[in-house]
Amino acid sequence: MRRFVIIGHRASSTGDFKLDDVCGGAGRLDVLLRCVNSAFFLSHALRRDVEVHLVLQGGSDAPKTLRFRGDELRYLNPDERSTASLVRNALLKRSEGVELRASPGIYVSREGLAQLLERLAAESEIVYLKEDGDDIRDLELAGDLTFVLGDDRDLSEEEESLLAEHARRSVRLGPHSYHSDHCITLANNELDRRGL
Repeated sequence: MRRFVIIGHRASSTGDFKLDDVCGGAGRLDVLLRCVNSAFFLSHALRRDVEVHLVLQGGSDAPKTLRFRGDELRYLNPDERSTASLVRNALLKRSEGVELRASPGIYVSREGLAQLLERLAAESEIVYLKEDGDDIRDLELAGDLTFVLGDDRDLSEEEESLLAEHARRSVRLGPHSYHSDHCITLANNELDRRGL
């Protein structure tokens, strides 16, 4: 299983945003929506071996985590507006501590980054995608992998410290700084080429 954890520093944890304003009114949720699309979409199919966790840290109901499971997903389309609608509907569900299924393949919980990393570290290797990490092409990769990255902002010192407790290594995907959704595309491509 491939997993991607994207930390949405300002992304709304409530469903009270307008679908026409996911850049501003939803705290740059647009960045996370592009990440979801990059993680799952192939030319004529969805990746079924992928799971995405959006850690939403903005808004009055933070933190919340949305989990997308490729093997269960339905109704996901490649446009940001329809993905935003799925996210908004999930956020309108009342999740009190337990993970709740919002729609096929989409779950919402009150889990924060610390809880999520602790749980995922027991299931897979945690890899921090960072510009000054080791080049992914020079590394051996195997088994279940969880890639952690930020949205349009770098991780805070506190988040990096927390991640250091769980991630065995930090990895860069190339010689430049890339958008978050492009990082997911590059990571998927690298794993595809290795047959992982």
